[in-house]
Amino acid sequence: MISPTRKHQVKKLLFIACLLLCGAVQAAIAPALLAPLAGDDFDPKLDALAKIGALANDDATRLLTALNNDALYKTADGRLLIVTDDQAYDPATDKTGPMPEGLDGVMLNNRLRGAVEEALSALKLFSKDRAERAAAVGELLKSVTYAQAPLIDKALAAEQDSAIREQLQLVAATANLQSPDAARRKAAVEALAGSSNASLRPALEAMQGKNDDGTPVEPDEAVRVAAAKTLAAIDSRLARTEFLGNVFYGISLGSVLLLAALGLAITFGLMGIINMAHGELLMIGAYTTYLCQMAFRHYFPSAVDAYLFAALPAAFLVTAAVGVAMERTVIRWLYGRPLETLLATWGISLILMQAVRTIFGAQNVEVANPAWMTGGVTVLGNLVLAYNRIVIIGFSLVVVAGVWLILNKTRLGLFVRAVMQNRRMAGCVGVSTARIDMMTFGLGSGIAGLGGVALSQLGNVGPDLGQAYIVDSFMVVVLGGVGQLAGTIIAAFGLGEANKFLEPFAGAVLAKIGILVFIIVFIQKRPQGLFALKGRSVE
Repeated sequence: MISPTRKHQVKKLLFIACLLLCGAVQAAIAPALLAPLAGDDFDPKLDALAKIGALANDDATRLLTALNNDALYKTADGRLLIVTDDQAYDPATDKTGPMPEGLDGVMLNNRLRGAVEEALSALKLFSKDRAERAAAVGELLKSVTYAQAPLIDKALAAEQDSAIREQLQLVAATANLQSPDAARRKAAVEALAGSSNASLRPALEAMQGKNDDGTPVEPDEAVRVAAAKTLAAIDSRLARTEFLGNVFYGISLGSVLLLAALGLAITFGLMGIINMAHGELLMIGAYTTYLCQMAFRHYFPSAVDAYLFAALPAAFLVTAAVGVAMERTVIRWLYGRPLETLLATWGISLILMQAVRTIFGAQNVEVANPAWMTGGVTVLGNLVLAYNRIVIIGFSLVVVAGVWLILNKTRLGLFVRAVMQNRRMAGCVGVSTARIDMMTFGLGSGIAGLGGVALSQLGNVGPDLGQAYIVDSFMVVVLGGVGQLAGTIIAAFGLGEANKFLEPFAGAVLAKIGILVFIIVFIQKRPQGLFALKGRSVE
């Protein structure tokens, strides 16, 4: 009889022996898996690569990396060696020794090299870095194969992060679409019904097709029915996502148009000045933002992400000063003569553009988003709402609220409305109409500078920046009703939405032409725009 204590000791020794044996097995790759890589037939090599990748251990990663870097060689007797400097490592025995003579490199064609890269990418599913695992899942969603299914199942069993597990389940289902087992294909198709991944559509559509001889591509009818239902669900979800995406980007475009047109609504709508240099005021605001960014990079590199907070008041003051200079030197002599203001401000716009080209050069300059405006939030699976656009939408609403408060709740706003509605009467009661004209034009120009700050966060900053928005700004002001803040807001967001919903069907150019034709017809029927101005300045 063996005592219980003795039995326990024996079991413990056996357990330790098993652990050591498992460690020894995991420390090397079975020669049967390595043998096809030393041959000349590429199909067995593909199969071997898939099986080696499924091991998901350090030895597999080391072997695949060596293969990818052309550091894997074979001996005359068919053994594989990983060569580093003058040392040769044998992955079958886990031993390192001097490099023997007569080695030949393991040959790879483009197909095999792609398989190696896919296997290395899939092995990142076992990384300790969560971001690296998430990135690997994203890559697999684009190009997963059934050969990677065992590796994905192994990663799914080990993954603890719920968000990554959810994505891995989609990857596993996508891989199983190619399974030879009809039951697994049907389960995979049904599992994908909640996905919003448009890249799944070709595989599901192929299941509905037929071969050249008329037989169905998918032989199992139950799988075909499930594929049809899943495809309809994905299409419905994609349509909703596209609609919401168009709504968001329409609001984003509308906020940009609002910022671009708001200053013009004051200088043109209230003062009757056709300011063709308004686009160049936007440009000056954008270049002021660029200078603030450069100053922060040079003097405050640790706080460079805060440059935008300095750029906002700087852009407002700089463009307001330019506007005041324009009004005092040229525009003050042209009130009541809109065509002459058009020609004069057009000349000023050319001068400003050439001045910028002389100072900064004709090439675009880089204005980078701060870190807190970089990236976006993902909703509905694949719709990304960019942070910079969300911030600009909120900023445009803040600017509109500020303009409304200035025009309706301040003494300056009272004088502005008085002068614009009846200039002579305002002058008779002691209002300095010339001073109010100067301040009003400066306010409209300063708001254009704020619009330039916003535009610098969305695209390139160059001498021609304002030319892309001057026509749209006039369309917004005319459609909304000259001098009407509410009309400007409605017109800006309305044109933004119309543009985004028309572009997918008609293209960007035809969409713009269609909107222009609509505005022309609308103004013919309603010359005052959406809202009529209650009063107009009397000379």
